[in-house]
Amino acid sequence: MSSESARANATAETRFRIDDANWRQRVVKVMALDRRSEPVVRRLAQAQWGGATFFTASAFAPAAPSNAHMQFSMASWLSDVAGRTKDLLDEVQTADLVAMVATAGGNVEEVASVIGEACKAKHVTTIAFVLGSASVPQEALSRTLRQLRPWTLMLVIAASEEAIAETLAALRA
Repeated sequence: MSSESARANATAETRFRIDDANWRQRVVKVMALDRRSEPVVRRLAQAQWGGATFFTASAFAPAAPSNAHMQFSMASWLSDVAGRTKDLLDEVQTADLVAMVATAGGNVEEVASVIGEACKAKHVTTIAFVLGSASVPQEALSRTLRQLRPWTLMLVIAASEEAIAETLAALRA
């Protein structure tokens, strides 16, 4: 009996192959969630990216009350790395993926929830990176992970900024 690999490479199976490359530049919005992640995001922004833009949550403001409408202050809640205010919903609307960056031990729950709710409303996939896990107690790392988990599809404990850059490149940012 032939293996699946052998059958997939058989001449009869070639008619099912897709000849186009599986590559499309993605629009990725990378957002710093706390003060310690802001310089990381700024350094990442200095690299050459095809479809990534980089932001910080303005003053790392707390979220609106849960009964408030999502439009509460999102027009000035986000800043690009040049310091210009941006509308969170507009940025999320144009994204294929939103990548959040936090540092282990940081208090990011309110900021992550605002971004997460905006992504949920616009059906945009999220990923979160947590940096600095080696330098903080396990409980602090666990607390940050618990704060991010409800708002992201994929949660990555990143060993370094380079790991974030490599992951973003693999995601075609």
